[in-house]
Amino acid sequence: MAAADEIRAPQALQVKLRKLGLIRGDDLVLHLPLRYEDETRVTPIARAPAGVPVQVEASVLDVSVQFRPRRQLVARVADASGELVLRFLNFYGSQTRQLEAARDGAQSSGRRLRLFGEIRPGFLGAEMVHPRYRVVAADEPLPTSLTPVYPTTAGISQAALRKLILPALAGADLSELLDSPWCQRQGLPTFAEAVHLLHAPPPGVPEGALQLRSHPAWRRIKFDEVLTQQLSLRRAYRARRLKGAPLLKGSGKLARRLLASLPFSLTDAQRRVHDEIAGELSQHYPMQRLLQGDVGSGKTIVAALAACQAIEAGYQTAFMAPTEILAEQHYLKLHAWLDPLGIEVVWLTGRQKRALRQAMQGRAAGAAQLIVGTHALIQDSVDFARLGLVIIDEQHRFGVAQRLELRKKGEKNSMPPHQLMMSATPIPRTLAMSYYADLDVSVLDELPPGRQPIKTKLVTDSRRDEVIARVRGVVGVGRQAYWVCPLIEESEKLQLQTALDTHAALTEELDDLRVGLVHGRLKSDEKVATMAAFAAGKIDVLVATTVIEVGVDVPNASLMVIEHAERFGLSQLHQLRGRVGRGAHESACVLLYQQPLSETARARLKIIFENDDGFEIARHDLHLRGPGEFVGSRQSGVPLLRYADLEVDTDLVELAREMAERLLRDAPDLAQRHLQRWLGSREELLKA
Repeated sequence: MAAADEIRAPQALQVKLRKLGLIRGDDLVLHLPLRYEDETRVTPIARAPAGVPVQVEASVLDVSVQFRPRRQLVARVADASGELVLRFLNFYGSQTRQLEAARDGAQSSGRRLRLFGEIRPGFLGAEMVHPRYRVVAADEPLPTSLTPVYPTTAGISQAALRKLILPALAGADLSELLDSPWCQRQGLPTFAEAVHLLHAPPPGVPEGALQLRSHPAWRRIKFDEVLTQQLSLRRAYRARRLKGAPLLKGSGKLARRLLASLPFSLTDAQRRVHDEIAGELSQHYPMQRLLQGDVGSGKTIVAALAACQAIEAGYQTAFMAPTEILAEQHYLKLHAWLDPLGIEVVWLTGRQKRALRQAMQGRAAGAAQLIVGTHALIQDSVDFARLGLVIIDEQHRFGVAQRLELRKKGEKNSMPPHQLMMSATPIPRTLAMSYYADLDVSVLDELPPGRQPIKTKLVTDSRRDEVIARVRGVVGVGRQAYWVCPLIEESEKLQLQTALDTHAALTEELDDLRVGLVHGRLKSDEKVATMAAFAAGKIDVLVATTVIEVGVDVPNASLMVIEHAERFGLSQLHQLRGRVGRGAHESACVLLYQQPLSETARARLKIIFENDDGFEIARHDLHLRGPGEFVGSRQSGVPLLRYADLEVDTDLVELAREMAERLLRDAPDLAQRHLQRWLGSREELLKA
């Protein structure tokens, strides 16, 4: 079987193999072991350490099916050093017959069992429960390499995988595609050496280095995997730059008028990022830029300035946010800024009444210059007259397909629009280098002057009364407070009930204060009215679910209480904490938690208590959760790393970036062969 050919196997087996991502011979070559077992030696039964996987070889003395305390197959075996009981709680009749045949053949032909498993003390002495075994001749030689244990799925045994992998390895093109002297200088073996060693480690290879994946062979595989990702994303980046895009040039008059109307000045970071975006919008290729900024760093005004540039050039801007409440917040802020400049801002959501929604869709297809909305923007019924710029807030909450749909809206009538994606979840540098290598990245690394540091307090829920008193004190001096309800991911209905119960309890406990409630199931106009009342100071305490996580800006709110904080992720805790400290008043965030805490919850609360820098929190979050979960919806468009670990293998990401640029520049044919080896036809996933 050639490596690029589809695996030849019965249809039923092919279906199971596809579950493992095994389609071609190359996929089998790169289906590397999870761990190894040492079957190169036999340990005498009497000298086998308890609780450690060992291999023993023994004759079968006795076989019986027992029924107490439950039906089980029990066999007694022995070698020259001692006896061992084998116990099978789940077994087939064929196993009973096989063990009986081994017993009967022990005398006549010297047949024995070779068993692998952990020996533990049992009721009848030393025993193995469900060992792996096979019948062997007395003189059958031992394997000369460690036995690989592969990732598998129901219905595919380790033996079946090995029977497929060994011929695939023998027939594969394992030729070296990288610069051999360069690899030697980096301490990396050839690709062929690496895969042969990992599938069949020869005697003397340090088993610890294999299991920990620190062996040079593993380093080579990790490097090749990260290089695949870098090549794919950088190639997508280059291909996009060959496409045409609207030239969004203008005099800058609109942006200057907007800045002149604001009650604040831009920070140096905002000016720098605005210049980066403005320069790229006036290029002939589509911008695809990620704007990162910590909570409160002022991303929205930067986005508004980009929209002004597109509008001045005669194009529309679409601004998409993941939730209705966030879209509404953006709409209200952008409308207040831009309406006085004569810019028509409309907003579109799936929950609007049909007549209003149709009217807004009509404006989007006509004269509206800035259209703000939720997923409703990508519905088939929504068209844009002349879309030049797409802004996506909290971009990690949208899947690849959703982002593509919005881009296609612009391609219907002209060229692909420019894209500005924003995230208040800072992405650690290593992760950005790996998963966002197809984007240009701008960072707002400075908070606007006057932002007050937020004091974070950890309080056990047994002191809830003290927190209630703190809320009363804050309101007593003219400030406002948020009270965020526990996160209950299993049930939106249960979460809603918790919000209602919390609101009722606080209304009773704070009977002299005005307590409001906002949650995701409220009707759109009710949410807007409640948030507007809170912003206007007509509500003292706002009980809320995580719908207020991002985008809510009420400078007079100086206290955030998060109930059952141990249920929230680090990113959510940091985002929620960022809802206060937006005015000139001293602010605090109280994390109410319930004992006992799990180790992970304890670690999260310690991190959020000790850090207020979003990038440092994100670095810890990456360590706790791993890159796949951290990246979120984007993972549906980027091949996740199976072997490389971004926490451990940072240096390989740096090397792979350099090598990817070199291959694409000097040896595009080798780059293509490398991608084919690792991805086959799956590179299409990366086009988003």
